Amino acid sequence: MVGTMAKIDDSVKKKVPELRFPGFTDDWEERKLGEHAKYRRGSFPQPYGNKEWYDGEGAMPFVQVVDVTNKLTLVENTKQKISKLAQSKSVFVPKGTVVVTLQGSIGRVAITQYDSFVDRTLLIFEDYEKETDERFWAYTIQKKFEIEKLKAPGGTIKTITKEALSSFDVHLPQFKEQAKIGSFFKQLDDTIALHQRKLDLLKEQKKGYLQKMFPKNGAKVPELRFEGFADDWEQRKLGEFSDVRDGTHASPKYVSQGHPMVTSKNLTHSGLDMTDVSFLTDEDFNEINKRSKVSIGDILFGMIGTIGNPVIVDRDDFAIKNVALIKEKTSNPITNKWLLQYLKSPSFNRFIQKENAGGTQKFIALGLIRDMKLRVPEFDEQQKIGAFFKKIDDTIALHQRKLDLLKEQKKGFLQKMFV
Repeated sequence: MVGTMAKIDDSVKKKVPELRFPGFTDDWEERKLGEHAKYRRGSFPQPYGNKEWYDGEGAMPFVQVVDVTNKLTLVENTKQKISKLAQSKSVFVPKGTVVVTLQGSIGRVAITQYDSFVDRTLLIFEDYEKETDERFWAYTIQKKFEIEKLKAPGGTIKTITKEALSSFDVHLPQFKEQAKIGSFFKQLDDTIALHQRKLDLLKEQKKGYLQKMFPKNGAKVPELRFEGFADDWEQRKLGEFSDVRDGTHASPKYVSQGHPMVTSKNLTHSGLDMTDVSFLTDEDFNEINKRSKVSIGDILFGMIGTIGNPVIVDRDDFAIKNVALIKEKTSNPITNKWLLQYLKSPSFNRFIQKENAGGTQKFIALGLIRDMKLRVPEFDEQQKIGAFFKKIDDTIALHQRKLDLLKEQKKGFLQKMFV
């Protein structure tokens, strides 16, 4: 277990982390990166476009900036494979080596999970002056680049030289403490990866169900149905059974606090994202609500920029712009819980792609939405389908919350367990 230590006087330069494993009390040693680590750039024969340098018998993974993820790993399959002929002109990097990107997306770090050859746009840590835990070192480098990015104009490092990297200050505990920290974060990373895989699998399963539980082009029934339903789905226009409106066309004056204004950018696959919204006065909010008041249970989806990303709303304290609003009509028994899933299905995506074919500005008119033809099952079947997907969506949301919490916990540990 990780244990806390006594607070350190702010006047004393911090030489230990806020959070440590029991049994470790020594100060961390401050050193220049170039004094502790031996490193070199990768390499590749020129010109890059020569076909002889790629693929063929005996080809190996060739790591470039694009192959370094933000999860301390390389991608499963590199974009390019280096040919047998070119390998002697590149740099071989064994599995378990720490590398960092020096161009493009500067400061992305990975511990290579397979043998590979590495491009000159990456730096390879080949050896260390003292025994060093690779995962501890990888996080040390990652954290150092994050600090440097905060100093850079606009929060982006435009370029970094090997020499500049050499002068970076790093703080190092004894190897046993490094190994403890490395092992702790390895377990945490593995747990995060496991939850990510579960989440990805659930999303793929839902995608499969959406393809099979809604009729394909020209079909009158879906491939997969609940027992007891055999009738053809009836073709209708969306505007016949739903009240379809759009948000305000005005440009209200925004204020620092008040009622949120939701646009298409706030609609995500996970629901409403209110982290980046503008705010309206009571007067503007009430004026907009005369035309398009949002109620709990309504569906929203983007009309401009990002088309789609439908969500069912669970709050009514906001106004909308560049967003379609779909309300249930009591005279036509169509449930929004079913309609939401239809709007996420391949059938609806095909409709959107057809309407935007060749267009540079992504936009869908309200009239087109109202006139959209779709096949509708009887109400009881709608309810079954809606409830089925609601259960999947709730499970996905639960896994997403667990994953987000783990990532936040990891972020907190990284702040408190390194100097």
